[in-house]
Amino acid sequence: MNATVHDLDGEPIDDVDLPDVFGATVREDLVRQAVLAAQANRKQAHGADEFAGMRTPAESPGSGRGQAHVPRNRSGPRGGQRGARVPQTVGGRKAHPPKADADPGKSINDQERKQAIRAAVAATGDADLVRDRGHAFDEDCELPLVVSDEFEELTKTQDAVAALEALGVHADVERAEAGRSIRSGRGTTRGRKYQEPSAVLVVTSSDAGPSKAARNLPGVDVATGREVNAEDLAPGGEPGRLTVWTEAALQEVAQR
Repeated sequence: MNATVHDLDGEPIDDVDLPDVFGATVREDLVRQAVLAAQANRKQAHGADEFAGMRTPAESPGSGRGQAHVPRNRSGPRGGQRGARVPQTVGGRKAHPPKADADPGKSINDQERKQAIRAAVAATGDADLVRDRGHAFDEDCELPLVVSDEFEELTKTQDAVAALEALGVHADVERAEAGRSIRSGRGTTRGRKYQEPSAVLVVTSSDAGPSKAARNLPGVDVATGREVNAEDLAPGGEPGRLTVWTEAALQEVAQR
């Protein structure tokens, strides 16, 4: 398989042989499994206090009173009839609270994880899969999209925008910017107020490091060919992300 190498002006300058990984079978089940495992392994363990809902002097009245054996507080707004401690009462403990010693992570075999990455890489070259994910790009855009290593030397965001416009994929950045919304719930006060769709993924070589010019664009993520994973290539477990590869990044991906 061959791919056309474009310069920063979007003009074809050379052809490159694609690594065999781009010919791998797209296994959506393995990709989703790898992404879910990565998300689960980032979760922080949490649990309820061992004595939550139990710090109360409530006592059960026992038998012979014609009422349930629910522990009740002796004082309160209802004259000592407020139930406590047991799960079915207001203010009582939870029946099955989360346990701090529970492991929220998920395991995946190394071979399955590697095959998921290969499948996600191969999906970036399928225009139908990329379009089905909702990405916006020019009709004459050839996938996989390969750009010269000059892209790794860019340091200004405006230069990266000009390059993406010339390559015909900047419309996807605009789509992500238009789809930005305020997250509902407590996340608005915990450093994640806004949520936006995933747009272009830029993969460079490890020598140059992640692109500093493209990382501030809406929905754009940057990674290196040596460290790119299934979650980068298939956000949400759905393969076919619109990806821009540099020539040097292709050489690193060939070793995955």
